[in-house]
Amino acid sequence: MKWNEIRYRKKGLPPGTMGWPLVGETSDFLKYGSEFMKTQRSKHGEVFKTHILGSPTIISMDPELNRYILYNESKGLVPGYPKAMVDILGTNISTVHGATHKHIRGSILSLLGPVAVKEKLFPNLLKCVKSFTADWDGKTIDIQEKAQEMAFFLAFKQIFESESRSIYDSFKPEFEKIVSGTLALPINIPGTSYHIGLQARSKVIKLSREIIKQRRSSSTIHRDMLGQMMSDETKYPLNDEEIISQIITILNSGYETVSKITMMSLKYLHGDLKALQELREEHFGILGRKEAGESITWEDYKSMSFTLGVILESLRLATVVNGVMRRTTSDLELNGYKFPKGWRIYIYTREVNYDPLLHPEPLKFNPWRWLDKKLESHKYNFLFGAGGRLCPGKELGLVMISLFLHCFVTQYRWEELEGEEMVKFPRIEVPNGLHLRISKY
Repeated sequence: MKWNEIRYRKKGLPPGTMGWPLVGETSDFLKYGSEFMKTQRSKHGEVFKTHILGSPTIISMDPELNRYILYNESKGLVPGYPKAMVDILGTNISTVHGATHKHIRGSILSLLGPVAVKEKLFPNLLKCVKSFTADWDGKTIDIQEKAQEMAFFLAFKQIFESESRSIYDSFKPEFEKIVSGTLALPINIPGTSYHIGLQARSKVIKLSREIIKQRRSSSTIHRDMLGQMMSDETKYPLNDEEIISQIITILNSGYETVSKITMMSLKYLHGDLKALQELREEHFGILGRKEAGESITWEDYKSMSFTLGVILESLRLATVVNGVMRRTTSDLELNGYKFPKGWRIYIYTREVNYDPLLHPEPLKFNPWRWLDKKLESHKYNFLFGAGGRLCPGKELGLVMISLFLHCFVTQYRWEELEGEEMVKFPRIEVPNGLHLRISKY
């Protein structure tokens, strides 16, 4: 440990400790999460150095510095996600920068930006959510598992509409391994999460290539996302490797964030009957304006102001995304400290979500706070990223969760079975599942 401190001793670096050689302080970082951050901040201040996930890293808990880094990517700062994440997920919108980032972002927005969701995806998503939630009456379900299945299947069906039934069961288990491997030390030994994740990636790539090959040899026109990516008429042409990376990116983002926000929304609503009642009134009000059998529309979705508040408050309070990472491409000096070339910066945004000046009574579930639109546009609101890296799938995610809440609260009431321990870092998960007893409303 002494050798590791000497190895990374450079004049002007922020204070901090580097832990063990190779593994650094990764174990404490993943095990203790926010408590690790608070302990280090109490010792070293808002900016400190460490060694996590295979790299020397400077962690910033300073909101103003975080905002500067997020909005100044061109000034010696590029995406810097851990090696395991880059290796397993591949080249995607989170890992590239410059012209490549602009091209890939344009491609993703054409697939799942607000215009695409409104004009192409919305009716199909509504149909899928209705089907998914149709037969839960009288059952006890693990909402963590169901939310993951729903998020993955909804994204999957938009990509592979024609083949979804025949290949879904091949994709799903491999993707669970991919997600587990992305936040692991990059040690490629059989049995490690990293090794298992790499193997799963290879299988997903093989399956995707086979589908692309089959489609290229067929004259059938496909109207799903894969068909759009493969089209000769697309504004953002991609080669086969880029198409596969887009597939993995879209499936991964939905699997992780949409499922967790869905689960946590129900958990918070279960504990706040006033919020649940207002949410129900909003959705029954929409149904009351419809003829028998008439489906809700995009305009109905855009009118769900309290539903949006529930989603944003669940995202804030649960902190599904704790922070983002950048890498320095040159030596920098920020806040009076040296940031050496090649080091990673972990922009830890979690604490902003609990700032009492920004969010009065920050530990209270209060969806009404988001009815003030100024909060959503506040300069320290990083819920969906910032700068040129605002989440391109934001609208799709909001639609998925809104449609689920619409179908769920207008059909069912639920009772949460107690006793399940929740882990909140680095990912929100309930190791033994979050079980709900469902009954007809």
